[in-house]
Amino acid sequence: MRVLWIALAVVVADQLTKLWVRTSMLPYESIPVVGNLFRFTFTENPGMAFGLSLGSKLFLTLFSIVATALIGVYLWHVRRAPAAYRVALALVLGGAFGNIIDRTFYGLLWGYGPIFYGNVVDFVHLDLSVLFANGAWPDWLPLLGGRRVTLFPIGNIADLAIIGGIATVLLTQKGAQTAMQGAAAPAAEAPAAEAPAAGAPDGLASDGAAPADPALEPGAGAPAEAAALPDGA
Repeated sequence: MRVLWIALAVVVADQLTKLWVRTSMLPYESIPVVGNLFRFTFTENPGMAFGLSLGSKLFLTLFSIVATALIGVYLWHVRRAPAAYRVALALVLGGAFGNIIDRTFYGLLWGYGPIFYGNVVDFVHLDLSVLFANGAWPDWLPLLGGRRVTLFPIGNIADLAIIGGIATVLLTQKGAQTAMQGAAAPAAEAPAAEAPAAGAPDGLASDGAAPADPALEPGAGAPAEAAALPDGA
């Protein structure tokens, strides 16, 4: 499947950027890219995408491995789905695999924990609150009004691929299912069309015609009658 190259590209981009951040920046160092709106801020988290957590670190790592394997199996199962749907799944697969590398090996690689106990490197920092006066959300916004809140927690390339992939899956899933069902229907009808007509009486062909009797064919009985006549008859 050629879409696996997309998953591989996500993994490579994710790991290269994390390697650059890990070797070039200090923890919590922030580098402005577009003012304070978009920055590179080096953090590490033991949880899921964008710092979310789910149980212990070991459970999360093993759960992520199993979930990523299931995504790969599903991608193979829908390998004849429309391209947009498969590309979306490849983005999710690549992003999930990129973060699994962090959780599985980074503790050993950087010397702060055993295998399966690594932290995910995050650095993509988008803060939309700087677009408003005094860095605070407008008072009329529910829950956020008057508070300085970053809209998105700090993430990485893998997280962005997962979010983009899931969004595209939701947008294309209905069309993909319709296309796959339409492709499966002719394949299911073909064997039925080739099978003999059911319920045909014994001795009749599928078109209802009786098979030809060799004894009734012209000249079929002539040799037998000639053999039965006495000599000189």
